[in-house]
Amino acid sequence: MNLRRFLLFCFLPVLASCTEEASIPRPRGYFRIDLPEKSYQVYQTDCPFSFEIPKYAVMGPGSAGDAEPCWLNLQFPKQRATLHLSYKDIETDAAQLMEDSRTMAYKHAVKANGIEEKVFENPDDNVFGIMYKINGNAASSVQFYTTDNTAHFLRGSLYFYSSPNADSLRPVMEFIREDIEHLISSIKWK
Repeated sequence: MNLRRFLLFCFLPVLASCTEEASIPRPRGYFRIDLPEKSYQVYQTDCPFSFEIPKYAVMGPGSAGDAEPCWLNLQFPKQRATLHLSYKDIETDAAQLMEDSRTMAYKHAVKANGIEEKVFENPDDNVFGIMYKINGNAASSVQFYTTDNTAHFLRGSLYFYSSPNADSLRPVMEFIREDIEHLISSIKWK
């Protein structure tokens, strides 16, 4: 009799637990991101360049305290990001401006998983440059410069208004990166 009671008390919790549904851990998810349809318009200013920008972005003046007249901020309000653009007249050494841009991009190598360089060449419009795709949890995910090697130099860097998390920001980064590539390919010097 003691053996029956012992077995009953041992297996009763097991049998009772089989009737309830067990909770299953779910993977961590992120919010759904609705991205707008790609559409561009020409942005012209008194500055010595023009290019096409997305219709869902807003161009404004540079906001840094030492901003020069042709420094601009291309804001993506719904994506909570800004592309900071800075223009310089090439007065002496274009190579030094290019090296400074490269140095600024590679300062993010500490947090980056890798940096890819993409070369842009458009000899018809005299536009040459490099885009740095910075992978990982770096503060800036895209930086670039374009130049004509004689008079014009335009640099850009993309920042989000959130802590860098490459996994959750990846769809938006790739979406805006396409816009940046379009901007670069549409540059016209005046």
